[in-house]
Amino acid sequence: MRNFDLSPLMRSSIGFDHLSRLVDSALSSESSAAYPPYNIEKLDEDDYQITMAVAGFAPDELNVVIQEGTLLISGAAKEDTADRKYLHRGIAKRAFERRFELAETIKVGDAHFENGLLQIDLKRVIPEHKKPRNIEIRSSEPRVKTLESSDI
Repeated sequence: MRNFDLSPLMRSSIGFDHLSRLVDSALSSESSAAYPPYNIEKLDEDDYQITMAVAGFAPDELNVVIQEGTLLISGAAKEDTADRKYLHRGIAKRAFERRFELAETIKVGDAHFENGLLQIDLKRVIPEHKKPRNIEIRSSEPRVKTLESSDI
């Protein structure tokens, strides 16, 4: 595994110390990186949607959690109590865990499950104090100090 030294970038930036963790997680190879398949869609300027194909799972076998800027989607199938003999089993129903690092301004909305697809709505919400604002430039006339008789 490759490790990158981000310290030269950190000399002139403040508050980006999570970048090292983000780069490490992006470069780490997960054994089940392709399962389950998913899409990330930009619906408009501030709205996004994650759609994950979770065929064979029921809604109560899925879990969506937000913790410290990370969206964690996991699934664990319940035991199959039916006595079945498969000739071919191509529908993967193995446990999974998928993590998405979210920006501070991304808020997770509703989650929907329909036709084997889990959809999670995301919205960018920029707080008022982070929005650009104009600063008024005031001009002041030079002050002239007046001497009082006690200063002389």
